[in-house]
Amino acid sequence: MSLAVVLVEPAGPLNVGSVARLCANFAIEQLRLVAPRCDHLGAEARQMAVHGEALLEQARLYPDLATAIADCRRVVATSGRIETESLPLSEPDEALRWLCQTDSRKVDEGPERSNPVAALVFGREDRGLSNAELLQAGRVVRLATSEAYASLNLSHAVAICLHELQTCRTQPQPMAGSPTLCSRGALEATLADAEALLLEVGFLYPHTAAARMAKLRALLQRAQVQEPEVALLRGMVRQLRWAARQGTP
Repeated sequence: MSLAVVLVEPAGPLNVGSVARLCANFAIEQLRLVAPRCDHLGAEARQMAVHGEALLEQARLYPDLATAIADCRRVVATSGRIETESLPLSEPDEALRWLCQTDSRKVDEGPERSNPVAALVFGREDRGLSNAELLQAGRVVRLATSEAYASLNLSHAVAICLHELQTCRTQPQPMAGSPTLCSRGALEATLADAEALLLEVGFLYPHTAAARMAKLRALLQRAQVQEPEVALLRGMVRQLRWAARQGTP
């Protein structure tokens, strides 16, 4: 499984360059930047990248996190804070070992999807990832630091996680029957269909829809939804929409 490091709205070119170098150090194939707030190809970033400069030049840019991880089956997000009980934390070694797991079977999705992607996501330097962004991950981790000063520099956090990830890759444990998870894009499309239907039939209201859908998203993340299951859910939503409209005068 191909691995990508995703930085959400990075503001420091020195940090971005350092992360590119770390990606080269630990053989990470892709660097993805979500709405960067700095020049990732500027002199400062290149100076810090050293032999990771090629990764800077090949970095993919995305407008939001959902788009950046739409093709990913496994996503681990990092956070320095947790504001809701719907986001259970995982230990870094457990989460990163889960990230490294390979599917138990191949899924015929065409050549463009023949190499599934796993993503390790890091938030903004000043405020990290929002709860809505954290809910898009299958695992959420927080690195153990001193309570007196818990905030880590972005590139330092990436270095710690990639070192742990390298340990998982070089010392693999047997993973029997690892499920073939659906892509983030397929799950988000199903949730969007479900939200539209639930608003239409009055189960959801506009002012509470986001909070209730967040609970549903967290439930499905914990369930590790697979491709046939997400197809079943989407089929159910479409049939229910048809039935509801048939009964409308």
